[in-house]
Amino acid sequence: CKTMKNDHWRDRIVINPKVMMGKPVIRGTRLTVQFILGLLAHGTTINEIIEEYPSLTKEDIFACLFFASKALETTEFIPIQLEVG
Repeated sequence: CKTMKNDHWRDRIVINPKVMMGKPVIRGTRLTVQFILGLLAHGTTINEIIEEYPSLTKEDIFACLFFASKALETTEFIPIQLEVG
C-alpha cells in the first residue's frame, strides 16, 4: 500500500494480552493477522475479505502484510528441506 509507511501499520495492528491470547489483531476486531494472511495465502482476494468482514478496509489488509514483513526482518528460518539442483 502506497500509504503504509514506517509505523503507520501500528495504527491498525494491536497486541493485547486480553484479546485472542495476545496475537496481533486488526484494531477493533478479533481478526488476527495470522487469520488474514491465511485467507490471502489460500487465494481469497482483498475484496472478498472485505465483503465477508465489511468493517475492514484495504488499509487493514495491507497493514497485516506490512506487519508480517516487519516481523520477518528479524526472524531466521531453518529450511525443512534443501532443494538441490
